[in-house]
Amino acid sequence: MIFIYIIMGIYVLAMLFILLYSFAQANLLYHFFKFRKNIPKASPPAWEKLPFVTIQLPIFNEKYVVERLIDAAAKFNYPKDKLEIQLLDDSTDETADIIKSYIQNYPEIDFQYIHREDRTGFKAGALKAGLDLAKGEFIAVFDADFVPDPDFILQTIGHFSNEKIGMVQSRWTHLNEGYSILTRLQAFALDAHFMVEQMGRNHQQAFINFNGTGGIWRKSCILDAGNWHDDTLTEDLDLSYRAQQKGWEFIYRPDIKSPAELPPFMSAIKSQQFRWTKGGAECAAKHLKNVWLNPFGLRKKLHASAHLLNAVIFIAVVIVSLCSIPLWWAFQQEMIPGEIFRGAAVFLVGFVIIALVYFFANLSLVEFSTKGILRFLWELPLFLSVSMGLSIHNAQAVWQGLTGKKSPFIRTPKYNLSDKQSWKKNIYHQLKVPMTTYLEGVMAVVFLSMVVISIYFQTYEMLVFHGMLALGFTLVSIESFKSYRLK
Repeated sequence: MIFIYIIMGIYVLAMLFILLYSFAQANLLYHFFKFRKNIPKASPPAWEKLPFVTIQLPIFNEKYVVERLIDAAAKFNYPKDKLEIQLLDDSTDETADIIKSYIQNYPEIDFQYIHREDRTGFKAGALKAGLDLAKGEFIAVFDADFVPDPDFILQTIGHFSNEKIGMVQSRWTHLNEGYSILTRLQAFALDAHFMVEQMGRNHQQAFINFNGTGGIWRKSCILDAGNWHDDTLTEDLDLSYRAQQKGWEFIYRPDIKSPAELPPFMSAIKSQQFRWTKGGAECAAKHLKNVWLNPFGLRKKLHASAHLLNAVIFIAVVIVSLCSIPLWWAFQQEMIPGEIFRGAAVFLVGFVIIALVYFFANLSLVEFSTKGILRFLWELPLFLSVSMGLSIHNAQAVWQGLTGKKSPFIRTPKYNLSDKQSWKKNIYHQLKVPMTTYLEGVMAVVFLSMVVISIYFQTYEMLVFHGMLALGFTLVSIESFKSYRLK
């Protein structure tokens, strides 16, 4: 009996974390509505007074998309004598030859090809090496899978007339959102971040983050904050917190779109998720103490905590999932009073809030159309199920980040799917199946069994929850095995 109450206590603590996190999301949702009415705008200086800008394009083995990237970069609407474009190439395959040959098509553009034999620091190291050579007063960064808007610089540069502004971030959009259900679910999640979270934080001057690409920095801000560091997997989030702790202000522009490609299959999604979740946890370990020790307002500190620790929700999901099985059994054995079990329904408030965040984030982009609402009704439960299915993989990443275990920077393969490039023949696939994928398969069997048992004994209290877990782990494990085993 004591064991059951210990399990119940752990379960309650995990659910309490999810509930508290949802309250922070509710606050962001409130400020999202206010931000929508007053999106910041800034006109650029006169054409002859525009400052010198450096575009940095970090590249590593991107044979499928690098020509598209160069074509897009050559179209920037900006004075040619005030623009340089750095191709920060760390490639170890034929991408290097493709770049050197392809930039000859644009002799009028100041392309600076910078190749490192030593990939020290990975992307952060490449950006830092490029910064040492950059002539620009302002530095824009675009990853290899992006197709930047030709007017991006003109739309953002005017904000830097305010000397306090250190960075301006645009909103990612998606080149291949409709390619598959996996790309659609990724867009579903990212739109919530770029609409509710970034807008909600920026409206109340809470910490926001440069998203690694699709943004432009004041060079002096980067240097003042200590330049790029490679001690976390999210160098963008790390620099963002260092800069804002030094007093620099950031601007978020949801109306400026930066189209990018979404990973089309599960192993690529997992590699990206691992880097984001572990890097966020590493930044929490690195910055959260300083945020609380510095004289920021309580609301700003609380939002920073929710921001940096948001991936801990995956650990909470794993705990809740595993604890739910003995608690279900104890309830059936009448070891837990029904009142206590039913009282746990209060935690459903957290899931309702999270659902509202995704509802308004996604539907605001389609003006709350009937088609959009109908699509949301099936996308939300599927998205939540798949997120639960990714909980073991992401929980491992978070735990490693919080405990200081280091791992290499693993880039996400790119495919140029907008041109219907076949991803099945991509040479950058990871073929080794990680242990977490086998664990996901085990969890799928466990929760499918729980669904069958619950139906057989007509005990439906946790049927929906266990059904979503069964669906999520089944889909994630099947899609993972399919993608890892491709040759």
